[in-house]
Amino acid sequence: MSTRFIQPARLQETVGDTVRCLTCERRCVIPEGERGWCSTRENRGGTLHTLIYGAVSSLSCNLIEKKPLYHFHPGSVALTAGSWSCNFACPWCQNWHISKRPPSGDRFTAPDEFVRQAQDRGCQGTSISFNEPTLSLEWSLDLFPLAREARLYNTYVTNGYMTDEALRLLIDAGLDAVNVDVKGDDAAVRRYCKADAEVVWRNCRTASRAGVWVEITTLVIPGVNDSSDTLRTIAKRIVDDLRPDTPWHLSRYFPAYHSARSATPVPTLERAREIGTEAGLRYVYLGNVPRHAGENTICPKCGTILVRRDGFRSSRSNLTPEGRCPRCGATTPGVGW
Repeated sequence: MSTRFIQPARLQETVGDTVRCLTCERRCVIPEGERGWCSTRENRGGTLHTLIYGAVSSLSCNLIEKKPLYHFHPGSVALTAGSWSCNFACPWCQNWHISKRPPSGDRFTAPDEFVRQAQDRGCQGTSISFNEPTLSLEWSLDLFPLAREARLYNTYVTNGYMTDEALRLLIDAGLDAVNVDVKGDDAAVRRYCKADAEVVWRNCRTASRAGVWVEITTLVIPGVNDSSDTLRTIAKRIVDDLRPDTPWHLSRYFPAYHSARSATPVPTLERAREIGTEAGLRYVYLGNVPRHAGENTICPKCGTILVRRDGFRSSRSNLTPEGRCPRCGATTPGVGW
């Protein structure tokens, strides 16, 4: 591996003759010469090093709706980068070809080069996605201020399992919006992701209270998180921990990686949307169901279609520049309408 990808990890502490990683809530204690759970950080001579600084496995210009972020600069384009590995164990991973592989960097991209590429391609923002972006913490912290200087926004698509220290560094560096993937209730997250769901909710609250725009996605998987009780629990947590106008994206699952469960029936997603609305959420969307009415933004007060979508493309057919419904004047919360 080229030394370009290797830098001292930003968050670490010495524990006897080992090093503890403070990037994500696994807080791995790593002996000399070993790597942590995600394989992206290694103890070299008593100092923890990231192995994926600037290691870009995937790169594309994506509409912001693809994240999905529906209430954040709709119709804009973000230059999106992924790297390698993950800190969750999800057996249904849709991006397993990069998230289930250890670092194998062969494309180095410096933060300033990434910003130049975003500008050259006519993008309005940056996004770190595809695999878990928290693992690219050091690169993100260098990238975000440069992007802000270039008047680009910064976004994460994340499982939300970073430490509080890491999240606050990202916010201070210029994180503008996140889509957090809530995998299920406490039991499902423990069983399938080998993680603690309360950490994810804590980070959602912290980001929202700090002014970061937050949207939530749940990949609805038969037999994992599609029961009415589970969906109701997630919806209620969004209402109680965040706010009723937080967008909730219910995404259709398809078999992938080590999961051969059947694809999610569309009626299951429609029922989930009803549950979310009954719980008090004002903006509940269906994903991976092209041309479904559940893609559209509807005024919760009068029922007017404010933003009509077809897949990842949106057309602001009615919403005013101030984010108001032209029929009843109700405000739709969001950023960059």
